[in-house]
Amino acid sequence: MSGLMILVAGPYRSGTNDDPVLMRKNLDYLESVTLQLFRAGHLPVIGEWVALPLLKLAGSKVPGDAPYEEILYPVAGRLLHKCDAILRLKGESKGADEDIRIGRERGLQIYYDLADVPGCG
Repeated sequence: MSGLMILVAGPYRSGTNDDPVLMRKNLDYLESVTLQLFRAGHLPVIGEWVALPLLKLAGSKVPGDAPYEEILYPVAGRLLHKCDAILRLKGESKGADEDIRIGRERGLQIYYDLADVPGCG
């Protein structure tokens, strides 16, 4: 089996009240599945891995400012044009729900449990 490029989607900003410590905790949660995906032969990607350096370069100071709105969600949308699948982790997230909507439109495989991803069960 050829590995899949899998967008890991879940809460990042949601439920944090923009607290950077809680946002980092959410990113840690998203990252918690990436090594297992990689070892199963897949290429895991998280939108924030691409967006955060761009936000810094664009001068974003706080979540929700103009550079944040310009970059964060559009990054995930662009990544979805390259991904084969989405792993939707638990937790409320409007952004991740939008990723799922876009993924369904594109016919991507959607997983809701790491164990369901080929090679991870």
